[in-house]
Formats: sequence, C-alpha cells, structure tokens
Amino acid sequence: MRFKGLDLNLLVALDALMTERNLTAAARRINLSQPAMSAAVGRLRSYFRDDLFAMRGRELVPTPRAEGLAGPIREALLHIQLSIISRDAFNPALSDRRFRIGVSDFVMVVFFQSIVERVAREAPGVAFDFLPLADDPDELLQRGEIDFLVLPEMYMSRSHPRATLFEEKLVCVGCRSNKQFSRKLTFEKYMSMGHVAAKFGRTRRPSIEEWFLIEHGLKRRIEVVVQSFSMIPPMLLGTARIGTMPSLLARHYGKTTPLRIVDLPLPIPSFTEAVQWPALHNTDPASIWMRTILLEQASRMPSARATAATRKALVEHSPSK
Repeated sequence: MRFKGLDLNLLVALDALMTERNLTAAARRINLSQPAMSAAVGRLRSYFRDDLFAMRGRELVPTPRAEGLAGPIREALLHIQLSIISRDAFNPALSDRRFRIGVSDFVMVVFFQSIVERVAREAPGVAFDFLPLADDPDELLQRGEIDFLVLPEMYMSRSHPRATLFEEKLVCVGCRSNKQFSRKLTFEKYMSMGHVAAKFGRTRRPSIEEWFLIEHGLKRRIEVVVQSFSMIPPMLLGTARIGTMPSLLARHYGKTTPLRIVDLPLPIPSFTEAVQWPALHNTDPASIWMRTILLEQASRMPSARATAATRKALVEHSPSK
C-alpha cells in the first residue's frame, strides 16, 4: 500500500533495520528474504534521498536522517498495534501475552516471585521475559521494546508514565565470623575495611552508595567487584570483607546464609523503587492489568513499607477506574 508515494511496508523494514542494525537479522525479524530486504533498503534510499545506513563490518550504522526517522516510525507502528490490531478486550484467563520487563536481580528476588505465582494461577497463558537493566533503558521504552521497567525512581526518564512501588534502604552486610564487623559500624571502620561491590551493565555503573562516595570525593577499598547485589553474600563468607546492598535482599539471603546485617554508616536516605512503562501503553488493557497486580503486590510488601504514593497509584490504576 502506498501513501503519498511511499510504500508503507518500507516503514516496517526501516524499523527492523534500526532495531537489528544488521541486514540478515532485520530480514529474519520481519520474515523477508535477504535479497528482498536489500531491495527494500534501495527503495528507502531512493524515497528519502539519503543513504540511511553505512556499513561497518556487518553492522549497519544509521545516518542522521535515519536516526531522525526511527522515533516517529516506531511510534506510528506502536500506535497501530495498540490502537487497531490489539484493541480486543483483554481477558487474562485466556491471554497468551508475554510481558518483557527490565528489572534488577534485587527486585526479581524480593518482589517478582509472588507476582509470577499469582499470574500462573489467574492467567496461566501469560508469560514473562525478565531482562537485565540496560545502560539506556529510555531507548527501550521509546521504541516500545519493553513493557515495564522497574528501578529506583531517581534513575527514571521523565518522558514516560510511572508509579511508585515501595521504599527501600541500603544496609551493610558481612559474614558472622568476621571479627572486625561489629553491630555498631562507624564510618571510619566502613571506609577502612575491604569491600565487595556491585557494578552494573556494560558500562559498570556504580550502585547508590558508590555514587554518594564519589560525589563527596571519597574512595573505599573495593577488593571484589561483582555483577549484581545477589553475588555479594557468597563473596563475603569466610572473609573479613563487607558489602552494601538493599535491606530486603540482605534479609532474604540472611535466612540461608550466615550474614550479619547492620545499619549503613552513611547519610544516604531510603530510595523508592518504581515501575515505568511506554507512554503509548498507557491505555493498553493488558498493561493496565499487569500494573494493577504490581501495585497490589507492592502494597503488601512485608518489610519495606509501601508508600502513600503506592496506595494512591493503586486506586488510580485500578481497572474499575
């Protein structure tokens, strides 16, 4: 179909090319042969009067013109999908929807287990893809490649809607056999001891306490670096090292691991975990249903208290509203 001289099928091809950055992978994504995709690239170049892509090895590197087209095209395709193709009433019990959720190991362990159990009962055909937090999650939201993002609210984009889940704080942990690790840990002792620290993603992003120390020109002795908070407890056992991690996760591992948990001797306030979703999903019935489940579970968190904002959001996102 053509619209003002443009074959609209080419927009689907361009979106796939921008997502995959590889001709073969893009062709596979939209069930085209490689020659057909190559022909589509030629027609796109002719219509937009721009090369759109340059080759760097096997990778397609978009031109500024292609970068400028990517956002509006993805938004238009998502709008068609959500407003026209997927506009049937959502029935959780009969749905085979697969939710893609970007989430940290901490939230996976302390929050999502009960959600997966509940969904298995109420909507057995619904599936989940839990993805590690990307270095640029806003791009995934913008492109609609993720249904939800759960992370501290301070790191969230202002371009998409969000709802508060629960408050959490950081604590210090060490092995119970660690003679140097007392229940009244001073700042000086904290800074002098060896640390196991988590850094995240390809860029090795520091956690909250590390940002705090960096901002104040302070440097602790990091002797072991791991990829997630969940890897901290095993690296402490039988050593004189300490680590810093969320309190709910520390309590979870404290049930099966000989950990001592003490207050963090840094003036770091509690932080708020929140959920965010693409703006185009705001009225999607399936998204609203899952949001309600997330907020209901957040209001029942056993130790980190659900905030007033969580309770307010639960009312606002209720399907009856």
